Amino acid sequence: MTDILTSARETISRDTSFQSTASRLSALQPLFDEIAADSATRDGERVHPLDVLDKLREARFGAIRFPVEDGGYGASWRETLGAIVKLGEADSSVAHVFRNHLLVSERFITGREPGYNPKWREAVLRGEIIALATTELDRKQTGGKGGLKTLLTPDGDGFLLNGTKFYSTGTLYAEWTLVRATGPGEEDLSVIIPADREGVERVDDWDGIGQKVTGSGTTNLHNVRVAADEIIRDDRPYVQPFSSTIAQIVLTAVNAGILRAVLRDSRALVLGRTRNFYFAPAPVAADDPLLQQTIGRIASEVFAADHIIAATGDVFDIYARARDAGADDETLIRLAHDASVAAAKAKVIIDEFALRSANAAFEVGGATAATLRKNLDRHWRNARTLSSHNPSAYKAQLLGAYDLNGTTLPTLGFF
Repeated sequence: MTDILTSARETISRDTSFQSTASRLSALQPLFDEIAADSATRDGERVHPLDVLDKLREARFGAIRFPVEDGGYGASWRETLGAIVKLGEADSSVAHVFRNHLLVSERFITGREPGYNPKWREAVLRGEIIALATTELDRKQTGGKGGLKTLLTPDGDGFLLNGTKFYSTGTLYAEWTLVRATGPGEEDLSVIIPADREGVERVDDWDGIGQKVTGSGTTNLHNVRVAADEIIRDDRPYVQPFSSTIAQIVLTAVNAGILRAVLRDSRALVLGRTRNFYFAPAPVAADDPLLQQTIGRIASEVFAADHIIAATGDVFDIYARARDAGADDETLIRLAHDASVAAAKAKVIIDEFALRSANAAFEVGGATAATLRKNLDRHWRNARTLSSHNPSAYKAQLLGAYDLNGTTLPTLGFF
């Protein structure tokens, strides 16, 4: 394993030896394969992926979008989402941990963005992970602005942070977490603080049917000290349209990875079968046209999902290039909306593919597929949990309103 990590690190740093981002990213594949080997066990026994995340830190996977000259991979969004698909295929819970990391770190990717503490960027380039703690169950609405009961109050030369957050994905494992709060004067703001700072209590109480080891439990904040330079006050609303869209497409890319894992495991089930039903069209499972049809359909959905993710990545790259070139706000708002539309369409289709194929996998394996030792049901449970995060029905309806009437998509989260 040490050799794998050494190879990955050297691939990033020796740009003269590896001339393309694709080559740098390909060095991660042995690590992804290693992660995949124990994925079913981690899910079945609810083993936190601490060692796995340490290996990804060593490989600086979280700096995938950052410039090569700064120690990152220099990946485009097309390439980044492709890597998330592959990591999601290996272990969907591990890939999910980087969802919030990518949406937060994108906001200071160049190092020239105003209002961000340089230490956060330096941490990402070291391989450290930034998580998120924003959701409040006793709030009147899900997402949007205002109404947060977590408070940031002045105290001496700094501030104190108090409140409770739920679904704090990744915070259990991360070095840093972004917390949304209500500040003085009812101001909506965010802070990024060390996740192990005194007063931060991370509770391992996530009990979902899927994505069991994403570190998505409760975060209690008890008089947590916050310095002034740890506060984010954006000129735009907290949830910048593009950064919110990142969160959505990463989840969809993870579901595309689950779809690939379904194909992998379904193929292995068929090829591993030593008998078939006496009334089946063929005595050998791999020669059975009904099973071939099922595998062919899953393979077709994998093909389509991979291309949908790649095409969506291209739309994201158009926005990112315009932003980095200093485009005006009107242009960025339009391009951010294009990205939001693409991400929403991708979710509607890929969620359906993942759930349908995860169910179809049981058609090719017989009773063996339903055994706990196979843990094949984890694919459906994980895809179902990811899909439930932001229901496709709302996405499809709002996409229809946009297509028919030109009604723009929401911009304060979930799109």
